[in-house]
Amino acid sequence: MKIVVIGGTGLIGSKTVERLRKRGHDVIAASPNSGVNTITGEGLAEALSGAEVVLDLANSPSFEDKAVLEFFETSGRNLLAAEKLAGVRHHIALSVVGTERLQESGYFRGKLAQEMLIKASGIPYTIVHSTQFMEFLGGIAQSGTVGQTVRLSPAYVQPIVSDDVADVMADVALAPPANATIEISGPERARLSELVARYLKAMKDPRTVEADADAKYFGARLNDQSLVSDNNPRLGSITFEQWFAKSAQPKRSDLP
Repeated sequence: MKIVVIGGTGLIGSKTVERLRKRGHDVIAASPNSGVNTITGEGLAEALSGAEVVLDLANSPSFEDKAVLEFFETSGRNLLAAEKLAGVRHHIALSVVGTERLQESGYFRGKLAQEMLIKASGIPYTIVHSTQFMEFLGGIAQSGTVGQTVRLSPAYVQPIVSDDVADVMADVALAPPANATIEISGPERARLSELVARYLKAMKDPRTVEADADAKYFGARLNDQSLVSDNNPRLGSITFEQWFAKSAQPKRSDLP
């Protein structure tokens, strides 16, 4: 089966491509660097020719409100139009648990716009709502940093490791369309401020974390239900401590 992975060179995309190729499928890792651009439309028709399944794992290069909305709307329209012409039978998109609850945030407004385009397209689809990736804890810490202090919400999160996400995306690519949204989460729940403090300690990062219920998460105020799934999610297998032990090694680029 020919499968096209948009954003196929990114964190989740590259791992998903690897898994699908190991299962014997013809997989195109599509990205602007490979001549496939969902914003301009360049290379889309050629990449999608003969494809049965498309996974959209691309992310906006900007989190600025107007730019992120334009990215997801333009990319979504171009990709779905090209899929219709190519006769694609299953469109899969990776989105975020809590998207519909966090519309104060420009990023989540962009993701919701993307999801609405998919549902209205007429193409059989599966939307995968994932909790935050463990690999993004450093970026979350940076977003709340002022000086040597990180102010973050104490709301609950349940982050998942990228390897577990890629496992799910590969499985979904080979399954029939759900024509619905499914959810995936990490195996453990923790308060965001406490988890980031543990992460920084594991990284030997000197910043301190302060819990602040009014601290916004990429423009949105959180509560204990905002970023967690109570919709019978498929759970990843890798715990915080397992991931810290394997992956949270200090890198110069991760330090403030």
